[in-house]
Amino acid sequence: MARARETWILNGLLVTQDSARTVRPGCLRVVDGTITEILSRPPKKLPAGAQRFDAAGLAILPGLVQAHVHLCQTLFRNLADDLELLEWLRTRIWPLEASHTEETLYLSALAGIAECLSTGTTAVLDMGTVKHTEAVLQAVADTGIRASVGKCLMDHPETTPTFLRESSDRALSEAVELHKRWNGRDGGRIAVSYAPRFVVSCTEGLLKKVASLSRDQGAVIHTHASENRSEIELVRKLTGRDNVEYLHGLGFTSPRLVLAHCVWLTDAEKKLLLQTGTHVAHCPGSNLKLASGVAPVPEFLKMGINVALGCDGAPCNNSLDAFGEMRLAATVHKPGFGPKAVRAQEALDLATLGGAKALGWEKTIGSLEVGKRADFFAIDLLDPAVAAPVTTGLKPGAPAGPAKDPAALISSLVYAASGAQVRATWVDGRLVYRKAATAPWFLSTALKSPLMGRIHSAQAKVLQRASKLV
Repeated sequence: MARARETWILNGLLVTQDSARTVRPGCLRVVDGTITEILSRPPKKLPAGAQRFDAAGLAILPGLVQAHVHLCQTLFRNLADDLELLEWLRTRIWPLEASHTEETLYLSALAGIAECLSTGTTAVLDMGTVKHTEAVLQAVADTGIRASVGKCLMDHPETTPTFLRESSDRALSEAVELHKRWNGRDGGRIAVSYAPRFVVSCTEGLLKKVASLSRDQGAVIHTHASENRSEIELVRKLTGRDNVEYLHGLGFTSPRLVLAHCVWLTDAEKKLLLQTGTHVAHCPGSNLKLASGVAPVPEFLKMGINVALGCDGAPCNNSLDAFGEMRLAATVHKPGFGPKAVRAQEALDLATLGGAKALGWEKTIGSLEVGKRADFFAIDLLDPAVAAPVTTGLKPGAPAGPAKDPAALISSLVYAASGAQVRATWVDGRLVYRKAATAPWFLSTALKSPLMGRIHSAQAKVLQRASKLV
């Protein structure tokens, strides 16, 4: 019988995100990827063979969960700026996505995952592109991140470019085969979702089949909705209805549906989200940069709609650091709804518990609790750029003491910290990233230093191929 894999996280300040939002000094015992004990003090002697990480001076948080990303677009960072959504897609993103080879898509996903792991994100809901989706899944497998990945579905004969369009049968058969081969791999760390891009790009027949597959398999559906006013007008022209009402009529809305953006919803659509348990992925950075607007998140939260966060893609944010989205989520709504519209603790909830619930993993991740998977990260809140108040109980190099003002610590995380202060990240109890003095250390050999040279070469190839499609 194989020996259990055991890790101890010692002397840290645990920001648990449990039901009481407990912040306490303590130690985590992790066995075979599961949190098995949370103790105030470590045992006098650790078990033979156990790994240890001294978190003195650091806070330990559950991994951030991004409920809307496009790892396929990481190579396009800074290549599609200062455009509105539909022009951005038509003139830049769609030609670039269509120009991916299997190799360049794999490298794009690696680059995005490296950024996520090094900034505290341990789980993502990813929308791939039309072709080579298995390359994204392979990057997820190789790097150790937790992810649900969906092949992008685009079959509408009038609204999609020929270089990305597929027949409904071909698109769906590949998506089903990916689900068969990959869903549930690595003990459930890898999942496969269904990702029709948005109503504009998909025929009604395809959407109905996706809804049926989701019901039969219990799979997540991941799509965009009501991001942009021009998009909404086009949906009305094509279907005679608004986004959410149309999707609801096709059987889409349910706790298995994650809708990215939801900036411009009618009151009737908001009620449908609540009634059906549909989730919203709030992407404030992308919505601002593409001039799409600001989703009424305080209203969603007051109604009881589950909201998660996502950075969206590197060419529309242009960062995959979820700390930036937390800060925006807590600040962008204040001018319209007041200073308490989204408090710091609520923003942290969106980035952890809200994301876990959206992906259907609320019993697995999202908080530091016994029985949950060991997805978490260590962050230095004593970094001069953050300068956490002394009332947090943190001292350089010393075991954490009780936090006299947990609210101040949460404010430090949301309003001042960034991924730059993340010192180490674990997924399933494995140390997948550690910030070193000389260079970042990643568990995966795929993320070692030659990666940047390969990424630059891949970007050049994609740009050259895309220039022939524009």
